[in-house]
Amino acid sequence: MFAYILKRLLYTIPTLFAISIMSFIIIQLPPGDYFSVLASKMAKESDTIANTAALEAMGARYGLNEPLYVQYWKWISGIVLRGDFGQSFEYNRPVSVLLWDRLGLTFLLSFSTLIFVWAVSFPIGIYSAVRKYSIGDYLGTFIGFVGLAIPNFLMALVLMYVSFKYFGRSVGGLFSPEFVNAEWSWARLMDFLAHLWIPVIVLGTAGTAGLIRIMRANMLDEIYKPYVVTARAKGLSEIRLLFKYPVRVALNPFISTVGWVLPELVSGATITAIVLSLPTTGPLLLRSLISQDMYLAGSFIMMLSVLTVLGTLISDILLAWLDPRIRFK
Repeated sequence: MFAYILKRLLYTIPTLFAISIMSFIIIQLPPGDYFSVLASKMAKESDTIANTAALEAMGARYGLNEPLYVQYWKWISGIVLRGDFGQSFEYNRPVSVLLWDRLGLTFLLSFSTLIFVWAVSFPIGIYSAVRKYSIGDYLGTFIGFVGLAIPNFLMALVLMYVSFKYFGRSVGGLFSPEFVNAEWSWARLMDFLAHLWIPVIVLGTAGTAGLIRIMRANMLDEIYKPYVVTARAKGLSEIRLLFKYPVRVALNPFISTVGWVLPELVSGATITAIVLSLPTTGPLLLRSLISQDMYLAGSFIMMLSVLTVLGTLISDILLAWLDPRIRFK
């Protein structure tokens, strides 16, 4: 196992290097760039000498007038050697500052959504399999199909309309207006928790519906197998039997999703976040791609790539620990 983990970690180095090159090239593909737009705006201002000096300093720092490979080298070497992700041209702030400003709230929201999804889908999926074709099974199936059919952003719009029209309360954002820029306190924490449940339900509906169906299908594949029948014949209690054998095997899809759970904890649901006015990283990433703010967008893509690679490694290790049938030989 240790040799496998070490080998996988070594493989991540060329993988991330290739991803960083492709990300930088893709960001540069659309015609024009933010630096050209900024230069044209500065040219129209009165202080031409100061603007020209600022543009020259920026160009020298990031090699913006150099070939693409020089720009890439300045960017990737800054990340690896100094932890410098570059400067956001649109916000005129370091990329690392912009990322950390929104990363905390994004992680809290995404982690809460993940716990909600697992806490709901896990017991419903088991119950639907054990009580196959019962009223509860049909109800869980109905909820699953509804959750899969309704887009998250549409549910957010409906919820916002109903809440404002009939209850006089806005559900947008994660804070009330008086707490948006306030320091963290008990009152701000309570306000955050009061707003948190709405985006958690909206974001978690589709994931919950999908995992309910997966859990039910996997459980139905396992509970009638000979090893389960043998364990039941030996007098093992039903609850202990379920959790020791079929549930353990049926958990594989939950563990295998760790590979995309980690990047999702950081990226968030972009469209839903825009609809609900959530101060998360998703809208910031979208804005950086639209404006071709290359260092901000490139740093986002690199971070998501690193988390995807690490998440895949973690899920493989957890699967081997959970299911003895899986080995790395």
